[in-house]
Amino acid sequence: QVHLVESGGGLVHPGGSLRLSCAASGNVFSFETMGWYSQTPGSQRELVATITRAGITVYGDSVKGRFTISRDNAKNTVYLQMDSLKPEDTANYVCSTTYFYNAEDRLAELRSTSWGQGTQVIVAS
Repeated sequence: QVHLVESGGGLVHPGGSLRLSCAASGNVFSFETMGWYSQTPGSQRELVATITRAGITVYGDSVKGRFTISRDNAKNTVYLQMDSLKPEDTANYVCSTTYFYNAEDRLAELRSTSWGQGTQVIVAS
C-alpha cells in the first residue's frame, strides 16, 4: 500500500556531494517519521538520519556535520544532502517511513513502517 521511490545515488569522488530523494505514496492517513539507513553486504542496517513531520532530526554519529536531512510534507518526500563524502560512506541507502494507515490507527498511535529498495552510493577516486 505504501511505495517509496529513492533516487539520486551514484558514483562520486571523496569530498564530493550527492542529494538523495525519496518520495512516498499510498492511500494512508499520514506519513510520519521519514529517514535514511545505510547498508553494506554482510552488515546490519545503520541509521543515517531521520526527520519527523515537525522537522525534528536525528543523525547517526558518522554523518553529523556532513549530511543534512530535510522533507517536504506536501510532497511526502524526504531528502538527504550528503557533503564531504568519504569512501566509508559507500553503501546502499534505504529510505524508510512510518505512517498511520487510517484515523483509527492515528488515535491508537499504531504506526506501520515501510522500506524502499535503496539507492547505491559509491565514493571512490
